[in-house]
Amino acid sequence: MDTYDRRVRVNAPLDRVWEFHSAGDGLVALTPDWMHLRIEEARGPDGELDPDVLEAGSTVVATVQPFGVGPRQRWVSDIVAREEGDDEAMFRDVMREGPFPHWEHTHRFIADGPDATIVEDSVEYELPGGPVGRAAGPLGVVGFEPMFRYRHRTTKKLLEA
Repeated sequence: MDTYDRRVRVNAPLDRVWEFHSAGDGLVALTPDWMHLRIEEARGPDGELDPDVLEAGSTVVATVQPFGVGPRQRWVSDIVAREEGDDEAMFRDVMREGPFPHWEHTHRFIADGPDATIVEDSVEYELPGGPVGRAAGPLGVVGFEPMFRYRHRTTKKLLEA
């Protein structure tokens, strides 16, 4: 598997950054318009529709249409882990259905003093296309970097006072 990692320091306290990323609204806010993201359904582990917090066991069904080209692509992700501690928190989602043979995204948040947070994204992935996709895997950064740069800039813009 190939991996992509990116981190940013946000001048906002951990609890505020964590709360923002713990809900489906955060996903929509952090996705560039050119992806044309739609959350079709979000369910909590108990089956509750549109839960306030995406706990472990939650499922998000989304569709995207990058650049408005081609048919909408379905992306189903399960929240498989969620942990909170005094100075850090994390959650992990795994794509169950979608364009990648494998996609596991770990979101980590670490307090950097009382008024700042380090946001780390780590994605373990396999590009589509079988052997050709696996050979091109290291080039995934070309597509991921603009998306995660946007996510991190938007997190800073929305949460920094």
